Amino acid sequence: MNDFELWHDKWASNKIGFHLEDVNPLLIKYWNQVKPNRTDGVFVPLCGKSEDLVWLAQRHDSVQGVELSQIAVRAFFAEHFYTPMVTPINGQFELYQFDELDIYVGDYFTAPIRPVELIYDRAALIAMPEELRALYVENLKRSLMPGGRILLITLDYVQAEMSGPPFSVPSSEVKAYFGEEYRLTLLERDEADDNHRRIKQGLTRFAEEVWLIEHLD
Repeated sequence: MNDFELWHDKWASNKIGFHLEDVNPLLIKYWNQVKPNRTDGVFVPLCGKSEDLVWLAQRHDSVQGVELSQIAVRAFFAEHFYTPMVTPINGQFELYQFDELDIYVGDYFTAPIRPVELIYDRAALIAMPEELRALYVENLKRSLMPGGRILLITLDYVQAEMSGPPFSVPSSEVKAYFGEEYRLTLLERDEADDNHRRIKQGLTRFAEEVWLIEHLD
């Protein structure tokens, strides 16, 4: 099964343990670190049907998302009683538009995203297998305007102890992807205790990290 089939299958069978029913507390806690202005455009890659989209759209005039699964995007609008305008693009994408939100259904790597000042990545980089992560990050950089900022949330665990996704992307890897053109700040590292379900499943460690990544224009 390729990566596209994997995610289509997860949404089709409702195996969406990665989906948070509420706004991510880490987004609420740390979004001010990206120095947001209402006029700043925001991009949310692999957005699913995240409640974070609504939270961001309440604070910004333009929020773009990309999601492979049409099921996820339709569910997002249906669950919020939004009626989007749907526009086919080049036979490759469907663009769902409602007020501040523009969500593209299709392949992240070819999505026609307008460059933005701010990017929020909660579960996109860690959804990518190792062989695609560098390409994913290069695409992400092209979506960021000079001087732009990224709020990135990653996981760190012993990859051999659990097959992803979500995959482990330790700090050394994050630093390797973003070189001298970027300033990286680790805002938080939350180490799981013995009661965490991942530790109970046999992992020797499991941590969630929050990064502020700033382009030095």
